[in-house]
Amino acid sequence: MSDVGLYGLAVMGQNFALNMASHGFSVCVGNRSQPKVDLTVNRAEREGNLPLIGSSSVEEFVSNLSKPRKVIILVQAGKPVDATIAALSEYMEEGDLIIDGGNEWFHNSIRRAEELASKGINFIGMGISGGEEGARNGPSLMPGGPRHAYDMIAPILIKCAAQVDDGACVGYCGPVGSGNYIKMVHNGIEYGDMQLIGEVYDVLKNIVGMSNLDLAKQFAKWNEGD
Repeated sequence: MSDVGLYGLAVMGQNFALNMASHGFSVCVGNRSQPKVDLTVNRAEREGNLPLIGSSSVEEFVSNLSKPRKVIILVQAGKPVDATIAALSEYMEEGDLIIDGGNEWFHNSIRRAEELASKGINFIGMGISGGEEGARNGPSLMPGGPRHAYDMIAPILIKCAAQVDDGACVGYCGPVGSGNYIKMVHNGIEYGDMQLIGEVYDVLKNIVGMSNLDLAKQFAKWNEGD
């Protein structure tokens, strides 16, 4: 039986599944379309015969997980998340855990937690930062949900998150919705920085008249600071 399941095998899902397997956790993967399952299983074999298996249906996916089951879903935010949770929860039981790792609006996570609570299924909304490379080699993780649910998945998250001098880039963020809210703020800061860089480039290029070579040197110098 697998330690954890990951459902949804686009770029982030594939890479986070391989990340968990690389850290010694046995992983079962599932996806709406079978070719991505096969691709992920093949990648696991090529990348060191990692402990990762595939599944061909939602029922098989859930049945391959050790109890209490822990499932991370990485699908498009909105209705696809609701559809995936509905399919999974048909076969999951009281005490199991679903973690949505997508960029979801925090109000949706609160609603889903309330709906799943009636079945006794735990729910965590978790922001994931780091993109494709981070998902494979160590992302920043922002989980929000019941503390006992976080404790169920914490050993996996702590090992698979990015590691810095003072520990893993993950911690309990608070009640459900808090992790999504933190990721929303994080994204706002990130996109603000990107906009600032773009506007500075535009001013230096089109008003100051700097060449591309001079711009590259200036940005490289600024990149050496804090």
